[in-house]
Amino acid sequence: QMQLVESGGGLVQAGGSLRLSCAASGSIFSISTMGWYRQAPGEQRELVATITHGGNTNYADSVKGRFTISRDNAKSTVYLQMNSLKPEDTAVYYCNGRTVVSPTYTDYWGQGTQVTVSS
Repeated sequence: QMQLVESGGGLVQAGGSLRLSCAASGSIFSISTMGWYRQAPGEQRELVATITHGGNTNYADSVKGRFTISRDNAKSTVYLQMNSLKPEDTAVYYCNGRTVVSPTYTDYWGQGTQVTVSS
């Protein structure tokens, strides 16, 4: 089991920065792929970035070069540094943890944190 709690959302002007944090409880954090997803009003939830337990990262094209995902396994925390924010980045951001026991996987989700970027 893994519980996830996000923090760091808020209101920022376009061009500004925010850093989201996701604190995980449970012993499986270090073996899990962690990720950030977002959902804007009326839209589907979409992938923002993921990071494997080994540190390999993957980003949505829309955030490449602006967002950076990182993790601290000793603190069981994953971060999303968001720079050069745009109004279209406005969404609820969700932390995700995925553990794989082949051939199945289990997803864990946080409650979400609101990010609002004003123009």
